[in-house]
Amino acid sequence: MLFKNRKQIIKNGQTPKLRKIRGDVLDILSFALDASNPYKAVKSRFDGEKIVLEDGEIDSSNFEDVYLVGFGKASVGMAQAACDSINIKRGVVVTNDPNNSVQNNHITTVIGGHPLPNQDSISGADEVLEIVGECGKKDLLIVLISGGGSALLCKPRISLKGMQQTTDLLLKSGADINEINTIRKHLSFVKGGQLIRHAKCRVVSLIISDIVNDPMEFIASGPTYPDSTTYNNAQNILSKYTLWEKLPSDVRRIIKSGIHGNIPETLKNGDPVFDNVHNFIIANNETACNAAEIKAKELGYEPVLLTTSLTGEAKDVGIYLVEKTCESNGKKIFISGGETTVTIRGNGKGGRNQEMILGSIKNLDGKDTVFASFATDGIDGKSDAAGAIADGFSLKRARKRNLNPDRYLMNNNSYEFFNTLGDLFITGPTGTNVMDIQIIVT
Repeated sequence: MLFKNRKQIIKNGQTPKLRKIRGDVLDILSFALDASNPYKAVKSRFDGEKIVLEDGEIDSSNFEDVYLVGFGKASVGMAQAACDSINIKRGVVVTNDPNNSVQNNHITTVIGGHPLPNQDSISGADEVLEIVGECGKKDLLIVLISGGGSALLCKPRISLKGMQQTTDLLLKSGADINEINTIRKHLSFVKGGQLIRHAKCRVVSLIISDIVNDPMEFIASGPTYPDSTTYNNAQNILSKYTLWEKLPSDVRRIIKSGIHGNIPETLKNGDPVFDNVHNFIIANNETACNAAEIKAKELGYEPVLLTTSLTGEAKDVGIYLVEKTCESNGKKIFISGGETTVTIRGNGKGGRNQEMILGSIKNLDGKDTVFASFATDGIDGKSDAAGAIADGFSLKRARKRNLNPDRYLMNNNSYEFFNTLGDLFITGPTGTNVMDIQIIVT
């Protein structure tokens, strides 16, 4: 069972109809997550010893040896599928789930830090680099990339403490993931295409996207893909969010050195190293949202897919979605996906999915509507919840418990609000990451 508190979430519906809808929402989200399962996504790419890609096939038996490196929240499932399909001489994956590892004697599983990198993230990156360097010209290197890889694969040009401080400031600033990863790339030895700077062999990267519109140069900070951003871009972003003077001094030193040409830029389009590198998206938010549509229709709803590229400030986006859908008639279900942001102004606990629902709770009041937002990796912000659910009775239930949504919202404390109501999604790490899914049933 995906949702560990499924019974409580359903029970919190104040009418039989709402309890039925809440149960349906959980079933739809479970089905959507299963459709983007990393093991299935990679396994479907193998036909015997051949890797089947959009532009042709690669026969692994034509190479002397096959090596594997993976990093991200989906890396264990992805690597297990590859190991169950072909022989891997040596490999390593860096994940954030301490309870999951690749079951293969040739693969090392490293537990790195997320959302902030730790020393094991650096150790994992060192082993990844060692394997890349070990590959000969007649070998094949499979690279498995998924969301969370920016923190989990960490080889910084600055101190680990400085990288942690910088990442924490960026995550709280309201910057979007492309902006955050622009900074990460220019403080790294492995991001922005640099992982394969010294690769001598053919490289195939299979990527599960956790970023809107699937920009491969930003997913896990694009370790195998050409980078279009520069040190100047990095400085401009830090200035935009008034972070430049708040950063550790070594960050400013590295970026200034890069601007002046004293440190090499990330690898750019046209660099010959990419002639032998193939990057492919194998699952994304659209995969999950399309599956949600299928399940909704099966349950008797009329599904409407609004978008798979939702962005913006979470609390404002929640209001927008409720207002956009509240005038609908009939048994409709609205599905959206993407990744919003939260500008941290308080010291509470939560994440963008919980904050989105909290931001819209007044707009739901009295409506025969259920609204849920779910992080597909099972981890919303720095909490142990994957999101939250609310309906037209949620505000009344909150007031009975003396919960003021405005006060909790100002303190970015959505977790405590919904924890008190019993309306958090509790799943634990799901082993994948294809951004967030929102469901509104009217």
